[in-house]
Amino acid sequence: MIQVICKSDAYTYNVYHMIKAFFPSKKITSETEEEASHYVAVRLPDSECIMIGEEQLKEAAGGQYEDDGKQTEAQIKYWIDVFLYEELRKLTGQALAWGILTGVRPTKIAMQKLEEGWDRDSFVPWFQEECKVSRQKAELSFEVARRERRLLGLLDCETGYSLYVGIPFCPSVCAYCSFSSGALDDWKERIWDYLHALQKELSFIGERCKGQKLNTIYIGGGTPTTLTAEQLESLLACIDAHFSREHLLEYTVEAGRPDSITKEKLMVLKAHGVTRISINPQSMQQKTLDRIGRRHRVEEIVEAYELARRVGFDNINMDLIAGLPGERAADMEDTLEQIRGLGPDSLTVHSLAIKRAAKLEFGDLNADAKEISCTLSEMIRMARKTACEMGLFPYYLYRQKNIAGNFENVGYAKEGKAGIYNVLIMEEKQSIIAAGAGAQTKLALKEAVLVPGSKKKKMTRLLRIENVKDVAQYIERIDEMISRKEAVL
Repeated sequence: MIQVICKSDAYTYNVYHMIKAFFPSKKITSETEEEASHYVAVRLPDSECIMIGEEQLKEAAGGQYEDDGKQTEAQIKYWIDVFLYEELRKLTGQALAWGILTGVRPTKIAMQKLEEGWDRDSFVPWFQEECKVSRQKAELSFEVARRERRLLGLLDCETGYSLYVGIPFCPSVCAYCSFSSGALDDWKERIWDYLHALQKELSFIGERCKGQKLNTIYIGGGTPTTLTAEQLESLLACIDAHFSREHLLEYTVEAGRPDSITKEKLMVLKAHGVTRISINPQSMQQKTLDRIGRRHRVEEIVEAYELARRVGFDNINMDLIAGLPGERAADMEDTLEQIRGLGPDSLTVHSLAIKRAAKLEFGDLNADAKEISCTLSEMIRMARKTACEMGLFPYYLYRQKNIAGNFENVGYAKEGKAGIYNVLIMEEKQSIIAAGAGAQTKLALKEAVLVPGSKKKKMTRLLRIENVKDVAQYIERIDEMISRKEAVL
């Protein structure tokens, strides 16, 4: 066990997640002691203790530290992160590819500097020094930010918006999954009830947003294609009836699991103008699919992909996860070769993230932090090389909490085939209005407002409105879900 004591809870988040990146399988406890003599104290399992007080801050800050006590809270937090990172790096003999960064959107930093007029040669060395990231990750951040900026230029961020529709059902629940989705068999008797409630919410959104420009639609989950063809037809017809496509740039449906895909369903999607779908293998190794609870064969992935091509889909994404239990670099290499043979238009490569709500735990990986890091690093390198050889370029990037090896998820795409919605959820420059159980609306505001319920009177320019996650609760409280939006739309 690792114990963390912080003088202020403002330091806890970064300290906890940095330690977790170095020691993913260790249990970490944290507490706040306002009277503590140090800013942060970390007690490691081998009795090693890292104490961070004024002297350590001075060491981390160099000449920037002032003895008159006028350090800002942001400076203190930054210097704590730098000192702790360097101590853990020396202790473990391991550097983190993303250095001191614990946030999920590193490209936001690159985007900000890009908008300030910085070029690649200015940004990369600064990012390396400031955040201790590797040169490769600094270059990747800038490259992705440039492509994101071009894609965002296609949108109307002032009067436009995007629509998210959530279908929280899957054929089975994967071991690594923490989303608020359930196995289809558990909800079979209530799917039509759910769709009726969802269509009521969509009808309200469509009416409220008349006159605004709808730029993208994304139907996700879960696995939307767990719905029958008749149910999909009903849902898509509702969207057709209530939303204009005059300004629509992209219409995505997560087909996701190959065992949920049929020709009839694909024909329904095509008939309603869906332009982009995902067919997500996660791995092309049968032993891995069996282990993580995906109840389909590798052959079914190939069959579903080829069927989608025959139906006429010319923008297909495929997802992979690097670092799944039992997989080594050779497994990823074989998976990538099979994907290369199929030739998807975009490829999203995730690093395994293990969340509290998932069945899978870090101990299930049967490897220490250094081994996980080395294996994932090689897998990610292979994925980038293969994507490049396939004519795919990185266009969006994000990270997650508890991500194995402290790595990242990267979306690669052919020119003109990038998922615009994926960029939107990263950069948060346009409002995303969401419907369905567990869906979260994010309104991008022109001016900052007080965060609802904020005890510390925090201000925000991104207002969030959440629907309840439980499907039964969503059905029963649909009028309440609508009223939450009615107050702000």
